[in-house]
This record gives sequence, C-alpha cells and structure tokens, in this order.
Amino acid sequence: MIQEKWQAVTPQYSEYNAYIENMPSLPLINLGEVQPRLSKTIETFTRLPGLSRLLVLNVPDNSFYREQIQQIVMSKTDKSVLVTESLDTKTLFGSYSADHDGNVIVKKQGLLEKAADGFLVMPINVLLANPACWPALRSALLANHAQTINSNPSKPAISEPAYETHCKIILTGDRAQIADFEYLEPELYSGLALYSELELEIGLSTETIESYLGHLNWIADKFHFPTLTADAIHRLMTAGARFTEDQRYMPLDIMWYLGLFHEASLDVTTSQLDESDIDRAFEAKYYREAYLPERARSDILDGQVIIETQGECVGQVNGLTVIDIPGHPQSYGEPARISCVIHFGDGDISDVERKAELGGNLHAKGMMIMQAFVASALKLEEPLPYSASVVFEQSYCEVDGDSATLAELCSFVSALSEYPINQQIAVTGAVDQFGKVQAVGGLNEKIEGFYHVCKHQGFTGSQGVILPKTNLKHLALHKDVVESIKNNEFHIWSVETVDQAIPIIMGKPFRGDDEESVISMIAQRIENFERDVHPISLLERVKNWFA
Repeated sequence: MIQEKWQAVTPQYSEYNAYIENMPSLPLINLGEVQPRLSKTIETFTRLPGLSRLLVLNVPDNSFYREQIQQIVMSKTDKSVLVTESLDTKTLFGSYSADHDGNVIVKKQGLLEKAADGFLVMPINVLLANPACWPALRSALLANHAQTINSNPSKPAISEPAYETHCKIILTGDRAQIADFEYLEPELYSGLALYSELELEIGLSTETIESYLGHLNWIADKFHFPTLTADAIHRLMTAGARFTEDQRYMPLDIMWYLGLFHEASLDVTTSQLDESDIDRAFEAKYYREAYLPERARSDILDGQVIIETQGECVGQVNGLTVIDIPGHPQSYGEPARISCVIHFGDGDISDVERKAELGGNLHAKGMMIMQAFVASALKLEEPLPYSASVVFEQSYCEVDGDSATLAELCSFVSALSEYPINQQIAVTGAVDQFGKVQAVGGLNEKIEGFYHVCKHQGFTGSQGVILPKTNLKHLALHKDVVESIKNNEFHIWSVETVDQAIPIIMGKPFRGDDEESVISMIAQRIENFERDVHPISLLERVKNWFA
C-alpha cells in the first residue's frame, strides 16, 4: 500500500519541456500526417484496381470530418473528390422526369455520374436511411453501371437513362452506424470493401511528441487561433489526459480543440493563449454544466442523502460511483453509502440491488466473485453459518459495473468481524477471486465527488480515497484536489491486493498469524457460533476430562 504524493495524481510532462519550448519552430503536421494508418489506407485505396471500390471509415459522423477526409484524399490523387451531406438517393443516383409519351424531358446528374472515375465521400446514413438503395449502389460498384431515379413514377420513360460510373466511394460513420450497415451487407469485407478508422488518440512518447505539438501548430494556423505558451501547453496536455482517461495519450479530436480554443480566445488581445486562458475556458464549461452535480451534492450537505466522512461504523463503507444522465453532457462522481448486515443463515450473500432488479449483470458478477474470494480466504470446509445482506443505501436507479466490489467486500468482512470501518476513507476498485484489486473507470470524477463532500463537511486531515494501483495512470485531478493533497488535507492510497486495502480502512491486517487479523476474528466468531449452536454433550465432556 502506498500513500501517493501529489505528483502521482496529475500528469507530469516535464520530460517533454525541451520539445514544448521548441514548439514554435516545429513544422505543421496536418490531420493526414498525424494519422499514419488512415493515411496509408487512403493512399492504398486510391491506387487499388479491381472490385475494391468501397472504403468504410470509422469517423465521427459530421460534415467537418468528411471535409477533412476529402482533403486527405485530394493529397493522394489528382482525380476529383466530391463530398456530400445529402441523404436523398436522387442526389446520389441522379433523377429524371418523363412526359405522357414516355420521353425524358428533364434529367439531373447524380453524384455517381459527376464523380466519373474520381472519389465520393458520403455519410453511411444515406444507406441506413434508404436501405433499399444499397443493392443499386452495390451493383454500380461491381458492374460500373447505374440508373437514374424517376422523379414521377406515374410517368415511366420508354428507355430509362443510365450511365457508366467508375468512381470509388468512401463511406464515413461511427462504429454503431457501421455495425448497422453490416446487417445490410454481411459479406462487406469479403473483397467488396476496405476498412480503416480515424484514431482519436495519440500515444505520447519522445518519438511522437513532435508530431503531436506540430499538429497543435497546424490547428492554430489553419483555424487562425493565437499560439500557445509553454504553460498553456502543459495545462492543455493535463486536460487531454483527463479527456482520454490516460496520462500516456493525447486526444486527436480536432473539434475538441476547436471548442476549447474558441472559448479560450474570447477577450484575448495578445497573440498568445496562456494557462489562465485555457483554465478560464474549462471553468466556463463546468459552470454551464454544473447544475445537476451541484444539486446532487446539496442533497448530501443538507442531510437528505446520508454520507458520513468522519468516525467509524461496522459494516458501512463509502463507495464511489459515476453518474451518467441521458441528455446531460457531464459525468460526475458521487459517493454512495454501502452497508452490510449479518444474520444466522446458510452462507448466502443477498445482493439487495439484484433482488430489487436495480443491479446489472456486471454488478452481480462482482458480488459472486467477492463471495468466492471470502470463502477461499476463510478456507471454509462447510458453508459460512452467517448470511449477509449488502445494499447501496438511498439508491433509486440501476447500479451496474464491478467497481464497487472492493467496497462491498470491506463492508462484508467488517460486518463478519465486527471491526469498524473508517468513514473518512472512500473505496473503489474491482476484485478478482485471488484478491487482486483491478482497475475501474471514472476515477477522476469519483475522487472529486468524494473530495467535494469532505471539503463541505470539513477536512479532518485523514480523509481520502483507496484506489487500484493500476488506475494511477488515469488520474488528472482538478487543481483544487491536487492542492489539498499537497497540503495533506486529502489523501490517495493505491493498492494492489485486498490485503493492502483492509489495514488502511479498518486498521487491522486482513490475514496472518495475528489474532487481531480480520480473518482470525471472523474464524473466532464462526467457532463461537458453532459452540453455541452445537453444545458439547455430557459424553464428550467426560472424554475431555480423561483426555
């Protein structure tokens, strides 16, 4: 177990200082250059002969990225590259009108005809919104022949207009849209189409840092933003680590940078953006979106939702949750009081959330793993003579995920051993059947949610969060939390096993030869129960006298 220093809870990029200081002199790196996999695929697609005239790209579904794809294709070929946002099949195939005698009187070229032997970038939603047009498009790709659509089917033409087409098509959409399209064409990648994707993250290393910084230069130059100071770059990279939820990766989502830089540039009169400008943009965004998390926090501070951040209690622990509300852009953390009570029984652990149909499958899986681990740790030859009931108190919506497994285990062994849990400490982490603590998601939001409650209820100097050691690389905490950790007001403990977590939160070793260990106390309680339930007979007493 390790009480982490403040440097561990926020990204440290000092190793890249030389590159950051030299950023103004770095060359501009456009989207294609920072996406080598995508760029190579497009280059291959432009040169590839034969029937592979369809490229499916996993790209955010918006016109901005389709225009960027168009620019990359144009850099790889001298042929025409068209892009469309229309979902109308007549725009794609062309249309005509005929008179009463069946003569074509009006004919409009479609994009397939206009593209000739060039390229057409289009949203995959064209096919999802008009699934009946996919066979016609597939035929055009395979047979180089397409027909225009009659604008007035009640007046058919004697001879329907048709044309030759040799264009290649790039379909763009997100992963869910592509999955829906695969229902239309299950054999999509069997010689008909190529696949690639726009990578929205870049791994940071001494080999890639110049490409990343050069890409930022390109964004600032292309969209006419002020340049960034070294402090602003550090602040931006910290925010990027939070966005990707990994200190080793930076986002490549241009729209994320555009939204941030536009707001940071407001009221800036200099030619540079500094750290305070970047901070101001993030604070403004949080302020706009903060009503729900602040309202939820006020229920805790008013005592409507009971969360204790001081004292000790048997069978009760502060777990950490992340709240995602449909229609709200911000996920936020909220502590949850998890309690466990013990009664005589057959060893079953009753998951109240599951029985009330408020617990998801992953939560149920975590509970079963916890039960298996405790049984293994106790080395029971018979079922545990106690049954338990574990519940998320004051929870009125579905609970899912296994991130509360460690917290539930703490409440369970506390109730079994009757050792109290320190309410100043919150717990998050998944547990496997061998007692290893595994990584979970939403760490920044979870920690900050508990931090805000501790701050408003009053710091004691001993409050903090236990988390999996493997989650340290995901931390990019708000500067207020980092400052409190610096001042020893708030603490972070990282653990790898249950044996490391229990002493922190209960003040007792989990197992060992020590009679005060949690396992020893549970074993003693089981032995006392067996003695009370199955008293020694007179014959056994006589045997014991002469033993």
